[in-house]
Amino acid sequence: MTKPVIMFIASRSNKPMTSKQQPKQTKTKLEALRERSGLAEQGGGADRVTKQHAAGKLTARERIEFLLDEDSFQEFDKLVVHRSRDFGLDQQLYPGDGVVTGHGLVDSRKVFVFAQDFTVFGGSLSETHAEKICKVMDLAMKVGAPIIGLNDSGGAHIQASVVSLGG
Repeated sequence: MTKPVIMFIASRSNKPMTSKQQPKQTKTKLEALRERSGLAEQGGGADRVTKQHAAGKLTARERIEFLLDEDSFQEFDKLVVHRSRDFGLDQQLYPGDGVVTGHGLVDSRKVFVFAQDFTVFGGSLSETHAEKICKVMDLAMKVGAPIIGLNDSGGAHIQASVVSLGG
């Protein structure tokens, strides 16, 4: 996954650059947001989704879609990524961090839901992954709605150090 990079080249003088001197942005902020949202919806990528299906399993998003009433799902923290930088993890950033969280309806009743995404790090918990689950649990308790957890995980994301074990 590549992140969009916007660079501004400084002029040789201490004077601020005019808009004509600044490089043109290739994408609008809305286009960049839509691209990141699309990446989140791909989970770990097409190859991993294919492996998930070959194992007879649905992806996290497919399980949520199957469970909830049609078009009722509202997602939280779709673009969250883990904060780990060791062991090359700074090069492996997946929007959503391996768990899909939000709320929707089951038979027209409000429920909160989380589904771990095995296509991203085997669904394993990182610190932010666990924070997303805790957030949706807290919101469910606050409004008095049930929570449904769809687990598909290899455990804690050990490369993320002991902070993932806290989850």
